[in-house]
Amino acid sequence: MNISNLLARHARKYPNKVAVISLGQETTYKQLDEQVNNTAKALRSNGIEKGDKVGIFMPNLKEFVVLYFAIQRVGGVVVPINAKFVAREIEYVLNHSDAKAIFAHELIFEQASTISFNGLKVKTGGSSLHWQSFEQFQQSGNYEAVVCDLLEDDESTLLYTSGTTGNPKGVLLTNRNVLAVSHMIAIEMEVKPESRLLIMMPLTHSAPLNLFLVTSILVGATAVLTPTFTPDLLIDTVQTYKTTHFFGAPVAYLLTASSPRIESADLSSMEWWVYGGAPLSEKEVLYIQKQFNTDNLVCVYGLTEAGPSGSILHAADHPQKAGSIGKRAPFGTELRVINQINEDVTPGEIGEIILYGEGNMKEYYKNPEETENILVDGWVRSGDLACIDEEGYIYIVDRKKDVIISGGVNIYPKEIEDQMLQHVDIFEVAVFGVPHPEWGETVKTVYSAKAPVSEQDIKEFLSGKLSSYKVPKIFEQVEALPRNASGKILKQQLRGEANARTSFSK
Repeated sequence: MNISNLLARHARKYPNKVAVISLGQETTYKQLDEQVNNTAKALRSNGIEKGDKVGIFMPNLKEFVVLYFAIQRVGGVVVPINAKFVAREIEYVLNHSDAKAIFAHELIFEQASTISFNGLKVKTGGSSLHWQSFEQFQQSGNYEAVVCDLLEDDESTLLYTSGTTGNPKGVLLTNRNVLAVSHMIAIEMEVKPESRLLIMMPLTHSAPLNLFLVTSILVGATAVLTPTFTPDLLIDTVQTYKTTHFFGAPVAYLLTASSPRIESADLSSMEWWVYGGAPLSEKEVLYIQKQFNTDNLVCVYGLTEAGPSGSILHAADHPQKAGSIGKRAPFGTELRVINQINEDVTPGEIGEIILYGEGNMKEYYKNPEETENILVDGWVRSGDLACIDEEGYIYIVDRKKDVIISGGVNIYPKEIEDQMLQHVDIFEVAVFGVPHPEWGETVKTVYSAKAPVSEQDIKEFLSGKLSSYKVPKIFEQVEALPRNASGKILKQQLRGEANARTSFSK
């Protein structure tokens, strides 16, 4: 089995069933498969062969889906490119991946229009200098069936990580890797042919792409795409298309929960509200459950390097274990939390999460040293530090690289962030270390709040909740924290800005 044949199978099985809804347009499985065959023929006639890398620079639209399956139908490797990337970043991905072609959408074409790239360049809409139109490109194909002969161990997708530090790394996934995690989600989250999966988070990220789009096609469900996310668009799309499953970053839930429309919205069709990228605090979980009028809130933890896969905290566990990432790995995955001598940690002990399963990547593309560092005996080292409670539930403590060492003592920023988020006015926080002439590092916090919250306010609020050495020494309130496309706070950016203007208080 390979990914592109999933679509061909359901074009025969469910020819008239809606496969994709994009910008209000419905496309059946038969129509989608015909468009994929046409595009695959055009790719072949333009020299794209097995193993060739092809970039897709598009928001969540039907054209992305067509290209995703067409590239693999001819044996190529899909290289999704973050829709927020600028020309320099696009060029880096194309050059590093050895791409033979790039397909861009007219909605974001301005960002790609000036790139220096010698391969095939195609865009939707009208043609442009050195770029042919997608319509013109497709005229070189036809609807005759193309048989995809890829095996499960053949390469499928080259996904570039967020790149919060340095250039992004290319995570190379095989058909087996992607199929493993799509089967996992279908089983764990009861995805059926009747399901409608709402995909608003970027398809250039592993969870929306591998866990939701591929899983939708795997079972013959319907994928409902939107090119962006806003709270209003989320509410409107759920109400209009009666979607059943949604995956979003915590910030998407928090923004929607604060929308004045949420209380009158009809979200009753939704069976699974899934969030990932970061855990939610107990206060945030209760707030979202109340605003969304749901008990079906599920947390998933995972790594792109693992497919993604990792762990799951089901809805029934949230009342007692909000903030945890669950107590077990999902179907097809093993999880351990190990100490420095590779032994499983005891309750309360801090260790690193490692993952094993068929979703684990083949390699970091053209980066054998980093591959060797992260893949050990088939296990992926996450770099995430965690502890386990007496009942076996896992709590992320921090990223290894984010631990602050002040005066020889380890300080875990997430512990401080969790406490600060309990403040009634504070809604987002980043805590990190900055250089200190005597202590090595000291603790700084940057935060956003509904109203002015002073340094003294925070110190008094944290008194008795944290040891004095953990309480931040440097404070900065801002309107909003910088985030990447997947909603993660860019601590590296904040750290760099802070290092240039550090001042200390006792």
